[in-house]
Amino acid sequence: MFSNNFIAALILVLLLQGATQCRTQSASPISGKVTLSSDWKPMMYLVQPRNFLEIASNFSGLVVDSAAILGEGRFSFTKLSLSGEKALFQLCVQKAGNRFPNQLMDDDPLMSNYMPVVLQKGDRLQVSAEAGHFQASFSIQNPSEENQALLKLRDIRHHAFRQESAQMAGGEHSDEAALLEREAALNRYQQPLMAFADSSISLWPALVATRWVSPLSDYERVPEFLFGQCEKWHGKAPENQWTAQLCQAANREKLPVLKGDKIPDFQLPMLAGDTMSLYTLLGARLTILDIWASWCAPCRRENREVLSPLWTQQKDRGLQILGYSIDSSPAAWKAGIAKDAAAWPHASHLSGDATPFMEALRITSIPANFILDARGKVLAKNLHGDALRVFVEEYLK
Repeated sequence: MFSNNFIAALILVLLLQGATQCRTQSASPISGKVTLSSDWKPMMYLVQPRNFLEIASNFSGLVVDSAAILGEGRFSFTKLSLSGEKALFQLCVQKAGNRFPNQLMDDDPLMSNYMPVVLQKGDRLQVSAEAGHFQASFSIQNPSEENQALLKLRDIRHHAFRQESAQMAGGEHSDEAALLEREAALNRYQQPLMAFADSSISLWPALVATRWVSPLSDYERVPEFLFGQCEKWHGKAPENQWTAQLCQAANREKLPVLKGDKIPDFQLPMLAGDTMSLYTLLGARLTILDIWASWCAPCRRENREVLSPLWTQQKDRGLQILGYSIDSSPAAWKAGIAKDAAAWPHASHLSGDATPFMEALRITSIPANFILDARGKVLAKNLHGDALRVFVEEYLK
């Protein structure tokens, strides 16, 4: 039998150990609970993006710490050392068997395996999540202003994705109308993210929103947004290295021609065999510069159903349409024009994708268009279908 003194001493030791464990847990910058299943590794990883393009970028960030997920899903980062300056991190979990701790699964945001957080020395984050819906279920106890903004951004992103995911998915055999609708759905998904970034008073949430607009860094359809973010933060935080990285990605000389810019006055080889400068082809009031190809199904549909009726109805009111094709086959180019009854002026270098005019416009994808005033200033871009009809009709009233 143990003596009463021995039992009392043992209880005291256990209580002291428990207190030490509690102090260790509370001293951890990040701790919490994750609900796991057998599909997931019992590990939590902390990944730090080192530059703007590594935010929300797959396999790119630096793994700065890891923590075992123990019984009841508890974890605690005990080795992490934070600086006094705020920094962006990404907490993530990985599927069982995955060898890459910095893999960020983002094809379906509702199933994303990571969540951005902002931390600095002295912070204590208590978080919880379900591994299978990590980002969607992620919560923070008493979040800071920046982390509250990131949680709000997460909710905005997921709501937009639920609204547009079916249209954005499309399929291998989508027709030309579905392809254009897919692009329109992507734009609708991006709009609330861009609005959040535009209104954000904190740099970190704005940077995450900007990257979530296009995790693949494809801002060709929204270059004005990216450039606008650079201008905004260059004014608010000009000395911040992340602002410099943002502005490097938003270099105006590398982005497509922006709204408000003048279109380059390029020498264009015309269908008739002569060469003319773009400015000599501008309409008296408005010009649609349409970039297309005979093999581009959405382009051909636009020719027949939108541009041809507009040309018939508005050419005498100052509208010009100028088609530029990235075809390489003269026969296919001419056949497409004839079949679509595209009676407006046409030009092409017949060099396929490697065309100097596309390089001058700094674009790579079609269908694309630039809506120009009488002096070649870009008024609007990439309007299709009813949106293009309404813009032209309103402008020419």
